[in-house]
Amino acid sequence: MKKTLIVVCTLFTFGATAGTEDSGNELSYEHFVHSDKPIKCLYGYAAEKVGDHDAAIAIFEDCIARWESVYAMIWLAQIYDTGIGVPQNLEKAAALLKRGAHTQDEAGYSSLAKYHYGILLLEGRGVPVNKQAGIEWLQRAADEGVDEAKDYLQSMP
Repeated sequence: MKKTLIVVCTLFTFGATAGTEDSGNELSYEHFVHSDKPIKCLYGYAAEKVGDHDAAIAIFEDCIARWESVYAMIWLAQIYDTGIGVPQNLEKAAALLKRGAHTQDEAGYSSLAKYHYGILLLEGRGVPVNKQAGIEWLQRAADEGVDEAKDYLQSMP
C-alpha cells in the first residue's frame, strides 16, 4: 500500500508528461499507451483510478507484453475481478495472478501476486477451490514479507 501511495504521489508531482516522446495530448492517459518507457506502467494505475479504464487496460496489457510487469498483472487482474470498465472475468483475473505469482520481479510485486493468488485458490474465485495450494501460496507470500498473508494464515481455523 505504501508503494502505491508513493507511486501515485510521484506521478502527480512530475506531471502527466514524464516518460514519453509520443505526440498527441500530453495530459491524457492515452498518451502513455504506446510509450516505450517502463514508467508508463505506473500511469495505468492513475488512469484506472480516474476512470479511464480503456487507457488503463491498454497500458497494463502493453506493460505485461513488453516487460512481464507483475505490477500490471495485479492491477489488470483487479479490473477483471471487479468488472469495472470491462465485463467481469474471474478466470482471466486468476490467470493473471497465477502468472504474476510464478514471475520473479525485482520490485517484489510477485510476492503480492502470490498472496492474491493464494486467496483465489482458497475461495475458488476464477479457479477451483484448492485449500492446500492456497495455503502454500499464502505461506510463500508470508515468507517473502507480505504481512497480509501472515495475518490471513494466522486467522485461519
